[in-house]
Amino acid sequence: MFQTEQSAVEQQILSYFKKNNLPIETVQWNWIPFSGHWGISTSFFQAAALEARSGKGGNVGARANEMAAEVAAELKQNGQPPAGFERVEAVKGYLNLYFSTFSFASRVVGTVLTDGKQYGINQKVNQRVMVEFSQPNTHKAFHVGHLRNVILGNAVCNILTSAGYDVVRANYIGDIGLHVIKWLWNYLTYHKGEQPGEDRYRWMTDLYTEADRRYNDDPEAEPQVRALFARWDARDPELVNLWEQTRQWSLEGFAQIYKTLNVPFDHYYYESEVEESGKEFVERMIKMGIARDERPDGAVIVPLDDLAGTKEKYRVLVVLRSDGTSLYSTKDLPLAVKKFEMFHLDRSVYVIDVRQSLYMQQIYKTLDLMGYDFAKKCYHLAYEIVNLPGNVTMSSRDGTVVLLEDLINEATARALKIVEEKNPDLSLEDKQAVARMVALGGIKYSMLSRDNTKIVTFDWETALTFEGQAAPYIQYAFVRANSILRKANQQIPDEKPVEFELSPQEIQLIDLISRFSHEIARAAAEYKPMLIANYSFTLAQAFNDFYNTCPVLSAEEPARSFRLRLTAAARQVISNSLALLGIDSPEVM
Repeated sequence: MFQTEQSAVEQQILSYFKKNNLPIETVQWNWIPFSGHWGISTSFFQAAALEARSGKGGNVGARANEMAAEVAAELKQNGQPPAGFERVEAVKGYLNLYFSTFSFASRVVGTVLTDGKQYGINQKVNQRVMVEFSQPNTHKAFHVGHLRNVILGNAVCNILTSAGYDVVRANYIGDIGLHVIKWLWNYLTYHKGEQPGEDRYRWMTDLYTEADRRYNDDPEAEPQVRALFARWDARDPELVNLWEQTRQWSLEGFAQIYKTLNVPFDHYYYESEVEESGKEFVERMIKMGIARDERPDGAVIVPLDDLAGTKEKYRVLVVLRSDGTSLYSTKDLPLAVKKFEMFHLDRSVYVIDVRQSLYMQQIYKTLDLMGYDFAKKCYHLAYEIVNLPGNVTMSSRDGTVVLLEDLINEATARALKIVEEKNPDLSLEDKQAVARMVALGGIKYSMLSRDNTKIVTFDWETALTFEGQAAPYIQYAFVRANSILRKANQQIPDEKPVEFELSPQEIQLIDLISRFSHEIARAAAEYKPMLIANYSFTLAQAFNDFYNTCPVLSAEEPARSFRLRLTAAARQVISNSLALLGIDSPEVM
């Protein structure tokens, strides 16, 4: 925001280094800790140490302070600080430059109001990143446990895009495998010819739970399922037709879920597309000596620890069953190659359950041993499970699941009661629309506000509270700002010189607004939406403090105009930060 002024100072510092024969080509800036003023600081200890190593000797600390003082003197023209700065000082080897409080405040607010929804977006970094997330299995339930993957992946994509990356949103659908064969076996054995009712997705989910129970309870089931798997491998027409029809029912259900959550994808991969190429890939691994073929008595394996010279680190990766049927690994390996060939990626991020950490290491190491340099560009973004209250782990197999549709309906019903209490004068249509935004916001924020490596136990009161760290609290801050501006007829005053003393609440709010771009870059570097979730909550708190202590509409000029502009800027950044998390900001509540 003050890049021009900062660059001018940098050039003078670099000229000073050159004049003193110091090989330093960049200036490292730090943000001065908040103290009622805004500023930047740089250290001269590296320069002093370089000078000492060149033989000039002297005390490094004293010389660093001397250098900082010399540069501070050079920066001042006729005793005045450089343009855009209020004060320049040398303190204990550091050069501190403080921005003009009023210039900083006006520029921050003005930039937000000019940039609008684009505020916080960083310059392009010319790197393409694929984020593979969601990865649902057809013929199975899409429940709250799967929801964390979708919400996390979507937020990471939003943040990376805002940080300047070229992001490819990929979804890898598990449309074949043992779970699908089980479902088809159960259907053909016990439900042949049946058609689902109106709720096809729920019907398919119930049949999967039943299939898994029958498979575990019936000793005759496993050989029957294996025989059916062999028919699939032979592409039996009857089986393929049934698979295509039932697969489509699942895909339609997924599409509706993504529409409800407002989660887009750029490219879909399907397990069935890489099944045959996966088997060919395994044959190539065998010829290379990477895989060991122990069929028919055993499987095809990759003895990773033996090949890598490690002990109990990577263990053994099975890449094909003894009967020649495929596994996840059979398909994940060629899919990784396909991704890099198709999109020329600089990074491939896999959003996958933390329980698959060893497996992901095995995949990356296998690719590395096969000579694929891109293996080092693959990253596993692990996340923990979501539990029901009482620490019940959700599972499609035993039916201990909360389906997404049921969760959203319950959340919306609860949110509607709250909206009716807060604003009974709203029309029913508006109440329902707001309740939906609050419900989805509460669900998403509860998944994103905890570190993705921590278990989440879903709790209604925590997710939908207006008092603590939750989406409704942040959304309500947006609504409060909107209410002030609505009373001012949405007329945002033009910028005027700010020449009055800012309150601590105003300074704190402006300070947080100014840091949004930095927080985006940090969250992108660490793949942590939690940082944006925390930021949005802190920003909402700061706005509420401002709202409760600083009159806006009743203030005298020029405070009134500035505070209206600050309110509009806060409203925009609250909305922008929620949008990164995939959360909508209702106009009223």
